[in-house]
Amino acid sequence: MCASCDLPGLGGREPDCMVFVGPAQGIRGGWARAREVPVSRPGPTLVLPRGDRLGAGLAEAGERFSGPAMERATGAPRTDGNALRLQFEGSITFDAWIEAILAAERHVHFENYILRDDRIGRTFRDVLIEKARQGIEVRVLYDWVGCWATPARFWRPFRDAGVEVRAFNRPNLRDPFGILQRDHRKLVVVDGVVAFVGGFCVGVEWAGDVGAGVAPWRDTGVEVRGPAAAAAAQTFQRIWGEIGPAVREAARSDPGAVPATGSTPVWVIEGEPWRSRVYRATQLAATSARERLWITDPYFVAPRPVSEALAAAARDGVDVRILVPGHNNWPVVGSLSRGGYRFLLEAGVRIFEWQGPMIHSKSAVADGIWSRVGSSNLNAASLLGNWEIDVAVLDAELAAQLEGLFFADLTSSVEIVLPGRIPSGIARRGGDGGERYADLPPPPRSPLEPEGTLQQRIGRWTAPGGSTGWRIADLVRAGSTLGDALAGHRTLAREGRMVLLTGSIGLLLAGALTLVFPQVVAWSIAFVLGWLGIVGVVRALAASRARNREGEKQERGWEKR
Repeated sequence: MCASCDLPGLGGREPDCMVFVGPAQGIRGGWARAREVPVSRPGPTLVLPRGDRLGAGLAEAGERFSGPAMERATGAPRTDGNALRLQFEGSITFDAWIEAILAAERHVHFENYILRDDRIGRTFRDVLIEKARQGIEVRVLYDWVGCWATPARFWRPFRDAGVEVRAFNRPNLRDPFGILQRDHRKLVVVDGVVAFVGGFCVGVEWAGDVGAGVAPWRDTGVEVRGPAAAAAAQTFQRIWGEIGPAVREAARSDPGAVPATGSTPVWVIEGEPWRSRVYRATQLAATSARERLWITDPYFVAPRPVSEALAAAARDGVDVRILVPGHNNWPVVGSLSRGGYRFLLEAGVRIFEWQGPMIHSKSAVADGIWSRVGSSNLNAASLLGNWEIDVAVLDAELAAQLEGLFFADLTSSVEIVLPGRIPSGIARRGGDGGERYADLPPPPRSPLEPEGTLQQRIGRWTAPGGSTGWRIADLVRAGSTLGDALAGHRTLAREGRMVLLTGSIGLLLAGALTLVFPQVVAWSIAFVLGWLGIVGVVRALAASRARNREGEKQERGWEKR
């Protein structure tokens, strides 16, 4: 039962929160999960320890989050006139996507990091093929690394039906560096008037399997209707044009041509390598927040400047909370994340670990007015290395729903605490306005350093359902942790020490291999360096020729004048 409000379905009466637990008849059918409902009736409302009402935006907060600084941080103009709907349950979210796709009249742009060859992936394939056969332009963009396990036969029906399908950054000898940068976006745009943005990939993990008793992953997204949907479509158009022929003119979207459907201002944050837009927006939110900043992130290995900004806000009295998975689908990332807990906890940041199968949501909400939802994780690989898409939203209603969802997630979470630290309680305010503190049981707590021997934890990692390997992003995070530890910039708890020890053993093994097989190692390094050098020279010559041709065209143009 929720310690702060008696959620229905969890043993209590229906509250005035933004979530309702009920049957969800979605794409997978019948799984009971949270669904949003509008709540307007008076009644008990949640009150934070300092007296702030949950879901109530601060009166002056809008001005702090809506100025030119937000546009500069996000690299996006403020787009007004939108209507948004929060999504946080996989099957219902997928049903909304399918409903919008089936209603398409001109085109569908479908971009996702993962599109699996399973029940969910094949359902979307059938729907997209159906629209293509009706004469609707359908374009599908997937990431090669994200879909490495999706067989080639999965894509053939798309092409046979006339769907344009492209893989992003497929490895090739001419572009050895492309493997380091991925298209991590999750975006669906229909006719340039409705868009879906968030963390939902296309696979059975996000829908669950009611027959097998497998619960879905928790994720978050938003449905956007209005000019901001066209702005999201433009992000697809740009990346589509970078890897092949551009979207034809008739299928392009223009925010100025889409009528307003609501009153919500939105910034569409187009993440690109080294642009660091969500990075800057997070720092700006941390410096702008006055009362609370709540973040949910599945792979939280924040760069030091982001951690410093969150810690500084907590020291200044801001209620900073971070919710991460307790059981990460990439256990190594969970270890790296725990390595940064102590610094944040000592600054007063509260950290919670969700105890469900996996929480994959990437969201933030500040002062009951500003929100961010999208595909960006708070780690260097995502913030600086990938193509991402997020939306920043200035809307008290959406922020209230996200705050309610955050609190609902806390009912299935354990708070991580330092020895001797006791989390503050939660108060409730009655309908008559009088404040009273609930008689709450002690919150569940977990020590910072986990239990179990190294062999036991390795056994859990290699058990069915555990991690099966490393991704490029994991190597980037591990390198960041190792570098900070060696430089003395990171206090290592047990998890961090294990990562450092594992990396150090790897370096020792590499050194031993070099001693035993010096020629093999030397030839391998020479091959890689030669390959990279040749690619660099070819690209430099190609760029020089392109620049010369451009100069010749300009000269001929001046001569004609």
